[in-house]
Amino acid sequence: MTRSDHETETLIRESLDRLAARAPDGHAVRDALADARRRRPVARLTLVAAAVVVLVAGVFVGAQVLTSPPDLEPAAGRPVLGYTPGWLPDGFTEQYREGGPGIAPQVRRWSAGPAEITLSVYSTADPEWSGPVPKVASVQDQIVVHGRIAMVTGDTSTAALLTWTADDKHVLTARVGGVPDARAVAQRIAESVRATPVGVRGELRFGPLPAGLAERSAVVRGTGPDDASTELTAADPARPSVPAVTAAVGAGSPGIGGAATISVRGGGGFYSAPKAGEAALVAVRLPSGRWLTVSGPQPEAVLVAVADGVQLDPSPDYRWLGRPTS
Repeated sequence: MTRSDHETETLIRESLDRLAARAPDGHAVRDALADARRRRPVARLTLVAAAVVVLVAGVFVGAQVLTSPPDLEPAAGRPVLGYTPGWLPDGFTEQYREGGPGIAPQVRRWSAGPAEITLSVYSTADPEWSGPVPKVASVQDQIVVHGRIAMVTGDTSTAALLTWTADDKHVLTARVGGVPDARAVAQRIAESVRATPVGVRGELRFGPLPAGLAERSAVVRGTGPDDASTELTAADPARPSVPAVTAAVGAGSPGIGGAATISVRGGGGFYSAPKAGEAALVAVRLPSGRWLTVSGPQPEAVLVAVADGVQLDPSPDYRWLGRPTS
């Protein structure tokens, strides 16, 4: 029996809805799309394909961090970020890396003055990126990245956000701001991205954490090795987006005017009680001259205990800061 184009499109859309409801694996979605292509001309399928890109981002299940070389094995406080761009506009240097255990987002950021480029990676096992919410984009918001339909949002002359699926387990975004012809720049960056992992090794790691808290993220930032800093956060696994404890090491003084003098790590430290819009904070100057701070909505004794248990790494990797890529 021959179906009309309208009937065929309706069947495809209904099939996609059923796939989303059952949350199948990536093969099922790709098979459905392949079948649709056999039934209809490619030009008539662009809107349906746009729906698939968001659906694909929603229904793949069970993501984990990419397999890494032996020297980049993820460890507590030392996440591995799975993707690297092969091209960036001239003048941009990497100044920020963030990652964490399990399905924590991965973030890398490059800057050139006020302009920024951010590459983010999300696991499709993250509930925020697994909801079966098919959307159909207008044709002008669609491009192709590595043979997959991608979506462009926030598109202006100097800013754009490009979203695409790198594989069955990862959704990537390239955010470009303060750059002329941002849409074309974002697409060129996305096309250059490869599954080349890099590590995040700062200068501290958590020791014992308060009951009910788990490590959430590790951040290294700076314009270069001389002003580098490391920040760790821990959170309640039931509320992973809300840091319960933050520990950081950097060169700058945390601002301890009016703070009480206390004992931290066997020496003189400071405690600043919580204020409006600010969490309680414990600070101590390390033998290196750098400052360790631990903050969060916790009692003083808990913050001191976390500070006492922090492990310092004498060989952090800050070499990549201030360089285009590494």
